[in-house]
Amino acid sequence: MANKEKLFTEFQAPTTQEWLDKIEVDLKGADFQKRLVWRTNEGFNVQPFYRREDLENLKTPDALPGEFPFVRGNKKDSNEWYVRQNITVDDPKEANKKALDILNKGIDSLGFKIPGNLVSKETVETLLDNILCDIVEVNFSTCPRHSLELAEILVAYFTGKGYDKEKVVGSIWFDPMMKMVMKGKDVTPLLELGPKLVETLKEYPNFRCIAVSTDALNNAGAYIVQELGYALAWGNEYLQQLVDAGVDVDLAAKSIKFNMGVSENYFMEIAKFRAARLLWAQIVKQYEPKCDCACKMIINATTSTYNQTLFDSYVNLLRSQTEAMSAALGSVHSMVVTPFDAPYEKATDFSERIARNQQLLIKEEAHFDRIVDPSAGSYYIEHLTDALATEAWKIFLKVEEEGGFLAAVKAGTIQDDINATNVKRHGDAAKRKEFLLGTNQFPNFTEKSEGKKAVSACCCGNSENSECSENSEIKKISSTRLAADFEDLRIHTEETKVPVAFMLTIGNLAMRQARAQFSCNFLACAGYKVIDNLGFKTVEEGVDAALEAKADIVVICSSDDEYAEYAIPAFKYLSVNSLKILISMQASRLRMVPSGLKTMVS
Repeated sequence: MANKEKLFTEFQAPTTQEWLDKIEVDLKGADFQKRLVWRTNEGFNVQPFYRREDLENLKTPDALPGEFPFVRGNKKDSNEWYVRQNITVDDPKEANKKALDILNKGIDSLGFKIPGNLVSKETVETLLDNILCDIVEVNFSTCPRHSLELAEILVAYFTGKGYDKEKVVGSIWFDPMMKMVMKGKDVTPLLELGPKLVETLKEYPNFRCIAVSTDALNNAGAYIVQELGYALAWGNEYLQQLVDAGVDVDLAAKSIKFNMGVSENYFMEIAKFRAARLLWAQIVKQYEPKCDCACKMIINATTSTYNQTLFDSYVNLLRSQTEAMSAALGSVHSMVVTPFDAPYEKATDFSERIARNQQLLIKEEAHFDRIVDPSAGSYYIEHLTDALATEAWKIFLKVEEEGGFLAAVKAGTIQDDINATNVKRHGDAAKRKEFLLGTNQFPNFTEKSEGKKAVSACCCGNSENSECSENSEIKKISSTRLAADFEDLRIHTEETKVPVAFMLTIGNLAMRQARAQFSCNFLACAGYKVIDNLGFKTVEEGVDAALEAKADIVVICSSDDEYAEYAIPAFKYLSVNSLKILISMQASRLRMVPSGLKTMVS
């Protein structure tokens, strides 16, 4: 016991240069920058490894939980967040019944989506019957024109119930600028309601009423840095408007709530929430609030719909689970997990239960709620936090130079930026530069749509024929899910004729298997029926088998050197039978296009 020598003291710590020298040897002449450095879509590069020295000039590792600039979260003693589920209110009694039911199943935050024509004292009383608003977080969204009326009704209801005003936690979704961004409708006059809303709810310090809804940008395909940069500009626009209208800066800042999306980029999403709090705290600080607590950023995170798929929809659970983990580790205030069947149907009881349990799993079994900012000190995540903050700040400054978020929206520059990203991402998915598991990579060969059709909704979550469906007056963001092009192609294939593609595997064992796997994957993305094979001794044997299988397409799968030997006789034999022959080449030379398939011939 007297020997207290530290472990590993006999090993000398290698320097960064020694690591690089070793990597260079292992690369055997390959370019380090091309092979190992990740060039992100966010505007910065990520190195293959980081060391303590990489953090020497960063400020984020010095921050403490619950203290300005809140990069490490708003709490000191836990990482607790609200488990939220949204309810569309068609019938207030049924909505209340559902709310009471899910409150017994792990939910502690409710989001009621109320049509404008249903906003009334009776609706609120019915919705909140037997719900303790000083224990459960209650959130409401409605048409912005009815938000002030709703706020007045809620204040009267809370007062009548005698709730402690400090204990009422929740929000009203009031975000006219989202309607401008997403629907192209100029609703500038509605912005005048903002200060009145804040004044109405000023005695409820934990009930926020001004929303920044960048989850809409996330669901339109925005890159992480775009969502972050525009969130800051969006929030600052509202804050400036409130202060200019005479609202106290502390009250104004405490009235703003951020609704942000979460995409599948696990570590970068964790860093996004850390960077968001850091930058927002710095912005609010410039308004000279009386208390640093006004600089806290309150975030409700919602898992993305942009990467959800109609086919192989259970894979959506994998995507939303990692997204939920990112949000939790990023220390958000509350979270909504989007049900896996959202692309093609109204959520069922089963899909909603699974969505709830996805949060409960990481909370009650993985204990993500116990540790404050567990990613702190990670060389990688600290680097991502700083890099995202740097790039997002550039976007923020650019918007400010254009006159602020509202001016930029009216000019259409923000919409153009997001639309361009969406087009690029769809192009990358078409070329399989961006993977969607189960869609453009490793699709389920035998799955059929079984009548499933993609559903659409407007920015407010209502149907497209609702009061929100108005003609565009300014540019708007137009987007579809990333998988939509492939889904349309597969459904079209189902509705016309499903071609049968036969893999004529021959020759070199390793090459024929690799190319058959690639070709099956490639053709199945379009809904083709594929028949794989272990291998044939002769071309004639393979051709006969293809004819017996009644194939429409025969794909020769072999090595480059052997194609000259096999392709010509196969072509001559098959051409007599009017069959198409494809030659499977290197995967890098084949690309999927949403409108069809390129012929696989070198």
